[in-house]
Amino acid sequence: MDIAPVHARRRTGIAGAAEAVITGWALFGGLVLLAIVVINIYAVITSFTGTRFSGDFELTEMFAAVAAFCFLPYTQLTDANVTADIFTSRASPRWVALFKLVAAVVALLFALLLLWRMYYGMIDQRDYRYTTTILQVPIWWAFVPILISLALLAVAAAINFIEYGRGALRGGRTS
Repeated sequence: MDIAPVHARRRTGIAGAAEAVITGWALFGGLVLLAIVVINIYAVITSFTGTRFSGDFELTEMFAAVAAFCFLPYTQLTDANVTADIFTSRASPRWVALFKLVAAVVALLFALLLLWRMYYGMIDQRDYRYTTTILQVPIWWAFVPILISLALLAVAAAINFIEYGRGALRGGRTS
């Protein structure tokens, strides 16, 4: 009678395709983290040789932001967000499903709000030609994958909303 974790389900159709894209996007975020590691290793090695790798902090900052946003849709879709189970440990499966439904609505609204505002932030960064100090990389470039992440987060929250809505209607059962 317990609610099965979202990641234990097999999605099909549009939800399955979205899950595949979101998983691939999270793996891309892992590659971005790997790039951060390579950049920092290279910066340390070049510091021992007397040369400097200028801009490593700028790249690390931009890539870390991109990577963090890349993981958001996956954590939403797989129900891997941090929760306070102490409040739901004695709740019935129906109440847990309702709480998760409300959380999915909040995540969807939050993703759409951030998508809207960050889009205009990207436009401002581009229009005012803001760049990093040393490498002169346009800052708006980092906004593009972040906006994709937020759109995928909205999709993941919508999928959760539908699935948890069905679970709440079935009294907390997912099948």
